[in-house]
Amino acid sequence: MLSTIQWTVEDYHQIVKTGILDDRPVELLAGDIVTMAPEAEPHAFFSRTAGQYLTRLLGDRALVSPAKPITLANQSEPEPDLAIVQPLGREYLSHHPYPENIFWLIEYANTSLEKDSTIKYHIYAEAGIPEYWLVNLRTRELVVHRTPRGREYESRQIFQNGTISSLAFPDISIAIERIISA
Repeated sequence: MLSTIQWTVEDYHQIVKTGILDDRPVELLAGDIVTMAPEAEPHAFFSRTAGQYLTRLLGDRALVSPAKPITLANQSEPEPDLAIVQPLGREYLSHHPYPENIFWLIEYANTSLEKDSTIKYHIYAEAGIPEYWLVNLRTRELVVHRTPRGREYESRQIFQNGTISSLAFPDISIAIERIISA
């Protein structure tokens, strides 16, 4: 964490515009400017190949946005590894995807496992993100959280193989191995 000040999304945008954070990988989580862990090769490889796979599967029905900000009402602007969002084209020139634009989010975690399974988990649930997939790179498991209620998700399932469908696209079968091990 870079400071103890609680920042709003608007404050954060002003700070970003100054360029003072240009050389720092940071994200806004519940009003805190938090340094992001460096992305090791397995993390980058798996998230990139899964993003390519989902892009092919979903076609024009969704935009698979890799490591780009989303804006949440709980003073958060995280950069999930993959955000599967509505394909709104040029509308994203004026804002990052809001919760109502997000189908589901995927985070890949090794060194960030604690943050992704607690802080981000609560932020995403509180924002009403319908589905949050957490890939545990240590155990090669996909943890699927669904049905947000307050700061928690009502449903949690763990997968290592087989197929899954997202809530938004129940007609599309996603190979779990392509998400967790490429």
